[in-house]
This record gives sequence, structure tokens and C-alpha cells, in this order.
Amino acid sequence: MYEQRIIEIINERIRPALQAHQGNIELVEVSGEGIVKVRLTGACATCPGAQQTLAGVVETELRQACPEITGVTAVYQASDELITQALRLLRKDKNVQ
Repeated sequence: MYEQRIIEIINERIRPALQAHQGNIELVEVSGEGIVKVRLTGACATCPGAQQTLAGVVETELRQACPEITGVTAVYQASDELITQALRLLRKDKNVQ
């Protein structure tokens, strides 16, 4: 399968570009239909330009290297740190009542 080639492209071309802006990327899954799922992390996770980065950098680089790829989608997930902060706020508000 071409998953190893995707990992190489991410490590060699995409990750350094994102890290230059305090961001990063994780490969989540490569489907049998050629869909690559990634998670943008660091500054990229909350950047207003994340969709442009996904289409203009990630998808472009991956599709050039692996024509079998039919699309790239982002998987969004709240970090454990964000969930912990939200719970602290909710519990504090609950105690104020």
C-alpha cells in the first residue's frame, strides 16, 4: 500500500512547513478509497487558515506524490488539555450557584 509513501511525504515536506508556524500534523487513517485523514495539531489546530493549509499544502503535496489519493480530510478532536480546562470552568460555575 502507499501508506508508507504518505508518511514519508508528511515527514519530509509537510511537517517541516507546519512546524515553521508552530503547527504539526498526524496521519490518522488511509482508507481503501484513497481518502487520507489527518489531524492538524499545535497552532494549525486553531488557525483560521487551517482549511487553506489542508487544501493548499497537505492535499497538494500528497496528491502530487501519490496520484492514488482521491482526497484529504481533517479529523478534529478536542485535546485532553482543552477538555480538562472546560471541565474546570464548568465545575467552578456549578459551585457558584
